[in-house]
Amino acid sequence: MSERANASVIPFKVDDELEGELDQASAENPAQNPAERLHMAEAVRMAEAIVFASAEPVSEKQLAARLPDGINVALAMAELQQVYARRGVNLVRVGDAWAFRTAGDLAFLMSRDTVQQRKLSRAALEVLAIIAYHQPVTRAEIEDIRGVETSKGTLDTLLETEWVRMRGRRKTPGRPVTYGTTETFLDHFALEEIRDLPGMEELKGAGLLSGRMPSNFSIPQPPADPDALTEDEDPLTDIDLEELGLLTPRVTED
Repeated sequence: MSERANASVIPFKVDDELEGELDQASAENPAQNPAERLHMAEAVRMAEAIVFASAEPVSEKQLAARLPDGINVALAMAELQQVYARRGVNLVRVGDAWAFRTAGDLAFLMSRDTVQQRKLSRAALEVLAIIAYHQPVTRAEIEDIRGVETSKGTLDTLLETEWVRMRGRRKTPGRPVTYGTTETFLDHFALEEIRDLPGMEELKGAGLLSGRMPSNFSIPQPPADPDALTEDEDPLTDIDLEELGLLTPRVTED
C-alpha cells in the first residue's frame, strides 16, 4: 500500500489545545461543515509532523504529495502558521517551502549555541550583496559594479556556503556563467522571498549606506522569480556542468 493510502486511513485524535487553536484560526471560514473541519484538522496535524521531521524546508508540492487528496495545502499551512504565530517556534515560509524556526524575538537564547564556522571577507560580502540585488549577474558584471577584480576564490567561498549558485550562461560571446542566490540564502537571512531584501531607507538606517547619497542613486529591485531564467540566459547543460567541474564526465566504452 502506498504512503498516501496509509496517510488517508491512519486513525488520529486531534489534541484539545490544537483543536481549539485550529477552530480559532478557521473562524473566518464559517462555510466549512464539521466533517470538512475534521478533515482539515487531520491534514494540518499531518503537515505539522512532516515539516517538523524534515531537516530541510518542505515545499507545498511535497506536502501535497503526502497529504490526503483534495486538501488545500496553502490553506492548511496558513492555519498552521497562525497556530504557531505566538509560540517560541514559528512556522515560516522559505521561498515556496515551509520550515519551523525559533521565534525572532527569542533568537538571543540560541546565541550561545551558535558556532561561527567561517567569517566572510569584506570582498565576499560585497559580492554576495551584488549577486542578491543584481541577479542574474556574471563575474565581469560583478567586477564592473565593484570597480575591482573579483577572485575565483571569493565566488568559490560563496558557492560553498550554498548561498549562491550558478544559474545559467549569458547569451553573449564567451557565454559567461550567471550567478544568483538560493533558498539556503533566504533561510539563513530569514527572508520569505528575495524581494524582502532591505531597501534604501533600511540600509541607511542600519548605517550601511551614507545619508548623503547622490540624488540619482537607487537600490536595484530583485526579480520576482529569481529561479526563472531571463531571456538572455541559457540553462546549464550536462556539458556545461562537466566543463565547470560540477559533474563527473561520463566515460564511454569503445
